[in-house]
Amino acid sequence: MNDLTTDQLIRNSKVILMAFLSFFGLLVMYSNFIDYSTNYEYVGHILSMDTTRENTNISYRAITSPMLHHRIYWIIITLEVMYTAYCLMGTYQLFKNRHATADVFHESKKLSIVGLLIAIFVYYVCLQVIGVEWFNMDESQVWNAKDWARHVVDFILPLLIYLTLKIER
Repeated sequence: MNDLTTDQLIRNSKVILMAFLSFFGLLVMYSNFIDYSTNYEYVGHILSMDTTRENTNISYRAITSPMLHHRIYWIIITLEVMYTAYCLMGTYQLFKNRHATADVFHESKKLSIVGLLIAIFVYYVCLQVIGVEWFNMDESQVWNAKDWARHVVDFILPLLIYLTLKIER
């Protein structure tokens, strides 16, 4: 441990945290492909707004077409595959360049940053903004992932900030 400098520890911590998020993405992808029907059912209920309180002022927002449910769910899956792929490639780039110069290491963050931004889009924009604010997901007693999505964003956003800081020497 005495041979490990603070700078090396900071670089390695960025690699490890990106590996954690990449692993999370792999598990999400696995779940979506292995248990498609359960996750599709969740998306369908949120889009249909059939488990939220009846509100005639906003009921026009509901999307009740099963075909559109599948298409929207596949868009979500595609975005999850994209962020996971970018995070995995970014983790590899960080790992490969962890002993490089500060500038080279900093430049190797690009793919990780793209992956984190896509992940924030999925969990913040799609679930928390569109799901909660447009489709009233937070009013559903059964199909509410607002808090879960917030916990995911609560990990991703500080990771994005930490990763982008150029504090390595």
